[in-house]
Amino acid sequence: MQQTPSDPAPSSDPQLAQLRDIAIVLALAVLALYAGAGFLIPLALAFLVYVLVTAISDRVHAATGAPEWLTTLAGITVVLAGLFVMIAVIGGQATQFARAIASYENAFDEAVTRVAALLGEEVTAFVRDNLIRIDLSALTRTALGGATSLLNTFLLVSLYVAFLLAERRVLGIKLLLAARDPQLGRDMSQVMEAISHNLQSYLGVKTFVSLLTAGISYAVFTLLGLEFAETWAVLTFALNFIPSIGSIVAVIFPALASLVQFDTITPFLVIVFFCGTVQFLIGNFLDPALLGRSLNMSTFMVILALTFWTAVWGLIGAFLSVPLTVCMLIVFRHVPALRPVAVLMSKDGHPDAQGPNA
Repeated sequence: MQQTPSDPAPSSDPQLAQLRDIAIVLALAVLALYAGAGFLIPLALAFLVYVLVTAISDRVHAATGAPEWLTTLAGITVVLAGLFVMIAVIGGQATQFARAIASYENAFDEAVTRVAALLGEEVTAFVRDNLIRIDLSALTRTALGGATSLLNTFLLVSLYVAFLLAERRVLGIKLLLAARDPQLGRDMSQVMEAISHNLQSYLGVKTFVSLLTAGISYAVFTLLGLEFAETWAVLTFALNFIPSIGSIVAVIFPALASLVQFDTITPFLVIVFFCGTVQFLIGNFLDPALLGRSLNMSTFMVILALTFWTAVWGLIGAFLSVPLTVCMLIVFRHVPALRPVAVLMSKDGHPDAQGPNA
């Protein structure tokens, strides 16, 4: 029978239409993240620095009862002092390392061949075809160029942090005023408080754990007489913020450096087994015990987030993968349409079990 104008048009499956809309929104979001990386990366870094400063400020205020401006100044001083020490160490040894890298290349090739020979002919052939062809000078120039680019964004990040701190107290009021519905305003404030609480817990624990790991590693490097021990310790601290693979890379780099510097394989084995054991124990026992259930994120989701944010934003995305995914999880669990996604992202299927402010 021919459809008349008065007959209702056949409707499509609402679930299929919803999936289509979600796919379009996700595709546009990924495209915006990739295209706007130059603007969004400094903003994300500034937000994390802001959270770290406020966490230190709140703890100093709770311990001493000092005025807010003084505790904020203390937080800024601690964060800037930490950044200055890292920049000073890397900057002070970068020139020496760049000059020495040319003389290290031949020694590196011989050392890698010597180690591979202990593992069998197949491994030796693989190493000869792959690792020995690595141009260490090119890798060094690339690394120094990336570090320079990161330092160039420091001023912009500092500017963002300054304005965020200036508007810290009025931000909650503006959220309530911007939301026409009082309930919506309270929900937005609750989301912001949950994000701040979880990020403060994560950054506090990771900073302490990374400092502990870097301190132990630095002691080992110093006892072995490893060159550029301070630089390797700073890299160990920074790489521990990258989930899963960061701790592995933090052991591999100084271990390879020991092969180049020493004629014996003993320092290499000490770094691999001792520092590797320290990384394993801290990463698998101390770190989860301190974080507890504050993140409640699936391990698979951590790896997936690391892969996604690294593909979108590169190395900086690897550092920011967990904090950004924590923010997404908190937002998703407060939006009814996205709550099933939050359930899948959570560790135990209960995304609301994330601390007292969640």
